[in-house]
Amino acid sequence: MKRTSRRLLLGVIAGVLVFAGFSLYADADKLGERLASFSWGAMGVALALALLNYALRYLRWTLYLRRRELEVPGGLSALVFLSGFALSVTPGKVGELIKSFLLRETRGIPVTQTAPIVVAERVTDLVSLLLVGAVGVAVYGIARTTVFAGIGLLGFGLLVLTWPRLAKGVIRLVTVPGFARRFRARLGFFYDELKALVSPGPLAWATGLAIVAWLAECFGFWIIIGGFEGTRVALLLAVSIYAATTVAGALSFLPGGLLVTEAGMTLLLVQSASGVDEATAVAATILTRLATLWFAVLLGVSALSVLHRVAPSTAQALEVPPAENRDSPQQDGRGGESG
Repeated sequence: MKRTSRRLLLGVIAGVLVFAGFSLYADADKLGERLASFSWGAMGVALALALLNYALRYLRWTLYLRRRELEVPGGLSALVFLSGFALSVTPGKVGELIKSFLLRETRGIPVTQTAPIVVAERVTDLVSLLLVGAVGVAVYGIARTTVFAGIGLLGFGLLVLTWPRLAKGVIRLVTVPGFARRFRARLGFFYDELKALVSPGPLAWATGLAIVAWLAECFGFWIIIGGFEGTRVALLLAVSIYAATTVAGALSFLPGGLLVTEAGMTLLLVQSASGVDEATAVAATILTRLATLWFAVLLGVSALSVLHRVAPSTAQALEVPPAENRDSPQQDGRGGESG
């Protein structure tokens, strides 16, 4: 727990520094004036929409577990799912993979069975956000580089996943060095599990859920912008900006997309939305990140605290980095299934 607390503290400090930097950029006095004119009821709506996002993503998580025939009680599953948010801003890129370690400690489920689910979640999140962002490129021409780069990377990744011969060739290539050779069998098993989750059927319904989930947060962003007196932005533009900057944050591989997402959101609002000045853009960005990223972190920390009380063994999961995964394909008891 001490290591995790330190990581979380570093993430919080980074977030505070980002907000402080943007406050200076916008002029603190002007920023204060814009926040004073904000209708705080809009913040409540944005928080409710963020909860809808989490609920739909939890439904996807539950359906993935059922598809893999993994039995996890609903209450425990919800706590594990929410706990993944706690580490979304921590350095070390542990992130939501902690869900796999928590399930190992509480249910004895090997990490190799659940880690592909976490990856599939990220894949379908990216697919959904790119689809929404592509609309912004088509209509407004914003964030072309980000969206096209994301489509290119995602397209290559899906090509590898759906072409077994290519995938196995890549696995052999990356495990040529002596130190990596021992991971070859494990990577092969991981590929089989992941391929079953991103086959056309599961990819379609999981992406559909993700689109609705992320549109809820996009709508929340638009509501927050409209909460500032005298500020109106087209809904489609706000949706496109939120999707594109969230993709940019994901592609940066920085914890929580810190700095990249905030910078992109502020810049695109100033450049693309008429009547939005720097102070309003920064204020809207800060409130949006509080209602989405940091609200999720707060829920995650709360869920993790409850989980520690009901299952003290989960504290061990937080001290094990992903690279020290002790599971092996032979321990899992079954391979991937088609579909």
